Amino acid sequence: MRKTMRYLSVAFACALAVGFLGLTPTASAQRRRVVIVGPRLFWGPFYPYGYYPYPPSHMAANFGEVKIDTHQKDAAVYIDGGYAGKIKEAKKFALRPGNHDVELRDADGQTFFQEQVAVTVGQTTKLHVS
Repeated sequence: MRKTMRYLSVAFACALAVGFLGLTPTASAQRRRVVIVGPRLFWGPFYPYGYYPYPPSHMAANFGEVKIDTHQKDAAVYIDGGYAGKIKEAKKFALRPGNHDVELRDADGQTFFQEQVAVTVGQTTKLHVS
């Protein structure tokens, strides 16, 4: 009985160690880029039925904006490969400072505009698309 319990406890400890080692990320795993794209309007505690008209103070301190000026209203915006929204819904996008890839795609999913933009804190980067 003692031998059996000892073997079971050793087997359980080995299985537990293998399980924990399997959960650790490998060195070859790719790092994902995190992009925070936020709308211009935010809910406020004193505005239960509408939007608070100004961004909070941390937004201006830690983010920059990209403003896209285009005549194509059905274009979809992709930032760093991720879907950010439609042009007809939002023309400004709040982003963290740094370089970002901005793509505009038509209704068929074809890219018609692609550019890398540099976003700085508290500044608005304007893109003019024909």
